Amino acid sequence: MARSAFLIALCLPSLVIADDLGVIGPTYPIGEPHLLQWISQRLREKERSGELARLQEQARTRAVESVRNPPPLADISAATSKSMHYIDPTFTLSEPVRDDKGRTLFPAGTRKNPLEIVALSRHLLFFDARDIRQVDGARKLIDRYRGKVKPILVGGSYLQLMQRWRVPVYYDQRGTLVRQLGITQVPALVSQEGMRLRVDVLVL
Repeated sequence: MARSAFLIALCLPSLVIADDLGVIGPTYPIGEPHLLQWISQRLREKERSGELARLQEQARTRAVESVRNPPPLADISAATSKSMHYIDPTFTLSEPVRDDKGRTLFPAGTRKNPLEIVALSRHLLFFDARDIRQVDGARKLIDRYRGKVKPILVGGSYLQLMQRWRVPVYYDQRGTLVRQLGITQVPALVSQEGMRLRVDVLVL
């Protein structure tokens, strides 16, 4: 029985190939244009009409504008009253940290405070450069602390301010820092007190 099945299996491919089923139905040429050819043709048309150059210039203008004037952070408002809170930056490792040889440097569950290793050398000042009062107040604070303040914007043009003040001005991209520090109102001054960070919301 096994030998018969083996012989049938050997003969089956030749039977399938040799069989001519004929024409099942009418055939038609592919009517849709090739996608890459269609894209290339459209690009050539836009290039000839000048539209491609206009689109490139618009994209370049948008890119420059987004650098000069980043979109303001959402859910950040101007302070109407003073307040203060503390942040404990201590974190717990959920997974072990290993070196390149697989040896465990810090096991999972290790608790560490970054301030034990690196102190906050300068105050962090968050403010909105679209508000002239916050800008003026920030400048006074920088002078009061003799430059030991890192200005960080949540709105407005950091490039314009940097040109005016002749000092580095930063921008909190995507609001990463304000979320970690629990800041919802500005101006806000972040300082180190022991192993904690103190966040003071100011009214300037």
